Amino acid sequence: MAELLAPAGNIESLDAAIGEGADAVYLGLKSFNARLRTTNFAWNQFEAAVNSLHRQNKKIYVTVNTVSEERDLERLYRFLAYLNNIGPDGLIVQDYAVIRMCQEFFPKLELHASTQMNVASAAAANLLSKEGFKRVVLARELGLEEIQAIKAKTNAELEVFVHGALCVSESGLCLFSSFLGGKSANRGMCTQACRRFYTAEVPGGMDQGYYFSPCDLQLIEQMPALLEAGVESFKIEGRMKSAEYVGSVVSAYRYVMDHYQENKKEAIAAAKRMLSTDFARNKTSYWYNFKSVNEGVENAGDMILNPKQAGGTGIYLGKIDMTRPGPQDFKMALLKGGSYDPDPGDSIRLHKKDDTGRESHKVRFLDLDNKGNRWIDIPAGFSQGDSVYLLQTKSMSKRYPHVLPNDIGRYSHQPGDEQLPILDLTPVAKNELSYFPEGVYIQVSTIEDVFVVQAGHPVRVIIELNETTIKDLVNQKTVLPLSKKQLILSLDPFCPGGTEEEYEKTLDKLIELGFKTFMINNIAHISMLKGKGVNMIAGPYLYTFNRWAVSWLENQNIGAFVSPYENSRHNLEEIYDTQFRQRVLVPVFAYPALFRMRFKLPKSYDFTFFSDKEEVNFKVNSTPDGSFVMPEAPFSIIDKVDFLAGLGFKRVLIDFSKTKVQKTHFKQVYQALLKKQILPGTSRFNWKDGFYNPEKLENYRAADERRMEAENMKRTGRDFGGKGRGTLNGRGARSAGPRGTGSSSKKRSDPGKFGTSKGSRKKR
Repeated sequence: MAELLAPAGNIESLDAAIGEGADAVYLGLKSFNARLRTTNFAWNQFEAAVNSLHRQNKKIYVTVNTVSEERDLERLYRFLAYLNNIGPDGLIVQDYAVIRMCQEFFPKLELHASTQMNVASAAAANLLSKEGFKRVVLARELGLEEIQAIKAKTNAELEVFVHGALCVSESGLCLFSSFLGGKSANRGMCTQACRRFYTAEVPGGMDQGYYFSPCDLQLIEQMPALLEAGVESFKIEGRMKSAEYVGSVVSAYRYVMDHYQENKKEAIAAAKRMLSTDFARNKTSYWYNFKSVNEGVENAGDMILNPKQAGGTGIYLGKIDMTRPGPQDFKMALLKGGSYDPDPGDSIRLHKKDDTGRESHKVRFLDLDNKGNRWIDIPAGFSQGDSVYLLQTKSMSKRYPHVLPNDIGRYSHQPGDEQLPILDLTPVAKNELSYFPEGVYIQVSTIEDVFVVQAGHPVRVIIELNETTIKDLVNQKTVLPLSKKQLILSLDPFCPGGTEEEYEKTLDKLIELGFKTFMINNIAHISMLKGKGVNMIAGPYLYTFNRWAVSWLENQNIGAFVSPYENSRHNLEEIYDTQFRQRVLVPVFAYPALFRMRFKLPKSYDFTFFSDKEEVNFKVNSTPDGSFVMPEAPFSIIDKVDFLAGLGFKRVLIDFSKTKVQKTHFKQVYQALLKKQILPGTSRFNWKDGFYNPEKLENYRAADERRMEAENMKRTGRDFGGKGRGTLNGRGARSAGPRGTGSSSKKRSDPGKFGTSKGSRKKR
C-alpha cells in the first residue's frame, strides 16, 4: 500500500499530520538537516515520537540531508550512532559520507536518498539500490512518464513530492545562497535567493519582478496516475509551515488515496475543496502534462514562474493605504486592494515595498471608523505601500490528539562521545594517474572555445557535453587542435529519466570514438560508465566536502576529484593529507552556475543582466539545455596557484563553462595566472571563511558581549580582569548581504575586462 508522508517541523505539525491520517512523517533534529531555520525536535521529543508512532504502526524518517565538512565528521558519527540506538524507520541522506559510515558501522539503518542527491533516473536509483538504499526521493523536475519509466527499471522504492514549495534550481544544485554569504542550501541554510525582488535590464529601460520565485507544486489531480504507476510514497513539503497547513493538505491527499478508485472525479473535486485553505502561492503541476522532454524544456518556465508573484506566501490582502496610532502603542493600518478582510486571530505576513523586510504577525485589534473602514494592528517598521498577505484564519485552527505523551522525562538518550575511527584514502599507485597530469586544466562549453584556450597550452581541455558539443563530437564535424588524450568530457549534473537511454548511447559512441576520460557530476554517470574501460573524475557536483565521501566514491572506481566550488582552503587541506593531493583538481577561476533550471525562461523574460537590492549584478543564459544564472563577477583565487602548489595541489582548473570565451578576456585571465596576480572585481566565494557557521558567530557574539561587559566594569571601577575577543567582523559583518560578489554598480564593465568592484572585500 502506498504511503502518505507528511512534514513535521514541530510537535503541533506532528499532531496534525497523524491526526489527519498520514502514514509516516519526516522530521529533522538540531543538526545535519536541510531545514535548520525551522523549530526541529529536541532529543527527548524525537525519542518519544519514535516510541509513540511505532505503537501506532506509523513510521518516522529523519532528515540527515546536508553535506558535512571534515570538522563535522566526529559529530556526524556520534549522531548516526545515536540514531542507530533510537531506531527510526529510515534516514533521508545526501552526503556520501553518511552512506560510507552506515555501510561500515551502522548497516541496520535504512537509507533513503534525499532529493538533494539529485536522483532523476533509473541508472542512479539502481546504483544506490546496489549500495543498500531502500528508497530514493526523486528530483522534482520530472514528469509522469519519466517516473513511470524509472519505476519500470528499478527495484528501489520511489518517493515523489506531490505538494508544497519548489526550488527553481534543479534539486541539490543551487549555489546562489552560498555565493552571497556562505549560507549554503547544501548545509540547510538557504536564504531563498529565488524569492527575492530583482531589477532587470530590458530593452528601453529597467523592469522589476520576482523573476525566479516559483509557484507551489500541487499534484492532487495526478495522484491516481502516480498511484497506478506504483510510486510507494507521496511526500508533502512543509517543515517550515504551520500545523493548520499540514493538517489541511494531509487530509486532502488522504481523501484521494482512499477514495479515487470509487469515483476519481468526485474524489479529486472533494480534495481540491479541502485545499482551498492552503493560502500559499499560486499552484503549478510543473513538469506534468507535457508530451515530450523538449516540450517541457520549452514551456515549464511558464508553468512555474510568475514575476509579479511576491516571494512570500498567502492570499493577497492588499497594500497599506494609511496608518495611524493604535491601542497599547500598536500601529493601525487600513488596507486597500485585497478581497478578504482580516479579523483578530488571523495570521498575516507583511512585505516591505522595497523587499528589504518581511514579517509574520497575528492580528490582535480591529477598529471600524465612522466611514466603515476596517483598521487592523500591524508591527512597527511597515508603512504606506507595503503589501500584506493572509497566512491563515483563526477558524482554521483545529485541535488534534497529542502524539507525544505528557511526560517525556524518561526519554533521555543523546549522542555520546564515540570516537570516529581513522580513515585513510587510497595511496596513488605508480602510473595510476597518467590521465591526470599536473598543470592547468581549462573547461569550456563550445568547440570554438577549445581553439581559443589551447593557446594557453593547458595540460588538459575539458569540454562540457551539451546539445551543441554532443552533435559536433559524435558527428566529428570539427577537427580538434588537441588529441583525445588531451581532452576530458564533462557530463551535466542533471541526468533525467527522459533522456537517460539516449545519453548512455551517446557516451558509448564517444567511447567508441576514442574518448577515455570523463568528468562525472551525477551518480547516474557512475552506473553508465562502470566497466567500460574509461577514467572517471568526480566533478564539482559530486560533493566531496570530507574524506568519507571521497572514500565512498573511491569504492565506485573513481580515482580523481574536483573540489566543489563552495569549498574552503581550510577544509580542502583537512580532507586530503599531503600524499593524496595528487588526486585533486582545484577550481581557481569560474563563473559558477548559481541556479540551474530545467527549462528555458519564458519569452517575456527579455533580459540577460539583472541585479538585486544590493545592486550586485548577475546574468542569465537560456539555452536548449535549460537556463543558468551566474554572477557577473567571477570566482577567482588565480593568484593562489603557487600557494596551492606549495601545499601539494598541483592541478588547477580555469572554468569558462556557460560563457563565450573572448581572446582578450582569456588573455587577461591567463596573464594573471602567469603573474600570480589578483584579478580585480572578482569574488573569493567561500575560499577563506568557508560555510557560514552560526556556532562560530555565536561564539564571537558571546566573546564580544564579555569584552563589553569587562570594559563597563572597568569604567565603573569594578575590573574583574579578562580579555574579550575583538569586535564582530568578517562572517558576521557580511551575513546580512553579499560579500565580494563583484561590481555593485548597474553599469557593467566591458566584456572581457574586470572592473574594480565597488564595495568588494579585501582580497585574501
